[in-house]
Amino acid sequence: MTTRYPAPEINDLPDDIKAKVLEVQEKAGFVPNVFLAFARRPAEWRAFFAYHDALMVPESVGRESGLTKGEREMIVTTTSAANKCLYCVVAHGAILRIYEKKPLVADQVAINHRKADISPRQRAMLDFALKVCDHSDQLEDADFAALHTHGFNDEDIWDIAAITAFFGLSNRMASFSGMMPNPEFYLMGRAPKAKPAA
Repeated sequence: MTTRYPAPEINDLPDDIKAKVLEVQEKAGFVPNVFLAFARRPAEWRAFFAYHDALMVPESVGRESGLTKGEREMIVTTTSAANKCLYCVVAHGAILRIYEKKPLVADQVAINHRKADISPRQRAMLDFALKVCDHSDQLEDADFAALHTHGFNDEDIWDIAAITAFFGLSNRMASFSGMMPNPEFYLMGRAPKAKPAA
C-alpha cells in the first residue's frame, strides 16, 4: 500500500478491528487498503466504519433504505469523482459494477452521469448528490421536489445527502494520506466470472 502514513500490521491491531479486517479479507480475498490505513487510529476507525455501515449497510443497524445497494455505490462513485478521489472512485466503482451487473456503469457515472446507462430516477438522485457535494449552500425546496417526483421520500433524500457528505470526508482523508486503490479493484465486475466446468 502506497501511503504517506505507514499502516499497522494486521496482527498488531486491536482484537475487534483485527476480526473485522480478517472477515473482510475472507469475503473479498484481499484487504482493502482503507481498512489498514485508518486502523492507525483505532477510535477513529471504529467511528468511521460505524457510520459507514449505518449508511451503506442500513440493515446492520435495523434501518431500511429506499436506495438500493447499487444506488448507494453510484452516489459514492459519482461524488468521489467530483472530489477527484482516486481510491474511492476505483474501490466503490468496482462494488458498483458488481451490484448493478453493468461493467461500464462506474466509468460512466464517474465521468458524466447524465450520459450514463442509468434510469431517470438515478440521474435525478445523482444531480442532487452532486449539488450537495459542490453547492450544498444553494439547495432549495425545488431540489427536494424534483426528487419527490421520482419517488424518493425525505428519508431517502437524507440518505443521499449523508452518503455524499460522509464520503466527502473519506475522499479527503484518502487523498491527503496518499491512499492508493488495491490492484484487485480495477478488474472487479468488468467481465463475467468464468463458470466452473461441468
